[in-house]
Amino acid sequence: MLETSGRLLKLLSLLQTHRDWSGAELAERLGVSRRTLRRDVERLRVLGYPVHATQGTAGYRLGAGATLPPLLLDDDEAVAVVIGLRTAAGGSVAGIEGSSMRALAKLEQMLPPRLRYRVSTLHTATVRAGAAPAPKVSADTLMAIAEACRRRERLRFDYVSPRRSRSTRSVEPHSLVSFDRHWYLVAWDTDRTDWRTFRVDRLTPRTPTGPRFTPRELPDTDVATYLAHQLSSRAWPFQATVTLHEPAAAVTDRIWPGMGVIEPVDDDSCLLHLGADTPRDLAWMITSVDADFTLTNAPPELTDALHAHVTRCLNAVRKA
Repeated sequence: MLETSGRLLKLLSLLQTHRDWSGAELAERLGVSRRTLRRDVERLRVLGYPVHATQGTAGYRLGAGATLPPLLLDDDEAVAVVIGLRTAAGGSVAGIEGSSMRALAKLEQMLPPRLRYRVSTLHTATVRAGAAPAPKVSADTLMAIAEACRRRERLRFDYVSPRRSRSTRSVEPHSLVSFDRHWYLVAWDTDRTDWRTFRVDRLTPRTPTGPRFTPRELPDTDVATYLAHQLSSRAWPFQATVTLHEPAAAVTDRIWPGMGVIEPVDDDSCLLHLGADTPRDLAWMITSVDADFTLTNAPPELTDALHAHVTRCLNAVRKA
């Protein structure tokens, strides 16, 4: 009986890798005959696992069922799930904290001592630091937007701008992006006939969704680059473009998310587009890249801030 149970667990583990297995492969992996394999497959079906026969390969695949049967996870997978649940419990999606904690309690109760030790060690040695907690977004709101993106259906929602003005928007949703503690919707605004980004915590979807649409081509290489460009330029009161006298590939790792966008020019230079709340912040950000640069398009206040920065550094050197 123990041998049969162990073989069923091994069979289930193989089937949960989400691929088609031929009967011959499974029988060889388990060290049994094809007839025994068929009996084991039937036992899994009786237990509620939807094991489907595949056409053409005389094999098997684990499908989706009406209920969620127990999963088999290896050590690394189990640790990854626990860490993910703990992160979700204190994350930016509202309404899933309780579900995450319940799932976490069930999983941690089943962890063998060696894995419980690994998870506990990581948890006790880790401190979450940073600015104020991220604004919470509703899981239902995220799902409504995601469904509209997947189905390519127009989405209408009430929106509150950063200046607290209210409006109703109609968009063709492209993607949801999690970026720097916030969720953003990148979409084509049908009323303004242009691409726009929206903070998800500031919108309330209206139902039902609108008609289907044909997806448009993004004005950038990918949605993450487009959003980074939007956040680093349009959203800031002070904006600048500088020419860095190094190739783009050499400086990309020095640009943190949300700081700015690199635009290749040639083998020896690139453009850095960026924005900030103050000219002094702009000066600090530009010099932190540690590359020779030329001001290409910058407000006069940035020139003054750079002069002040240079003077401060020279005075420090003289005193030293």
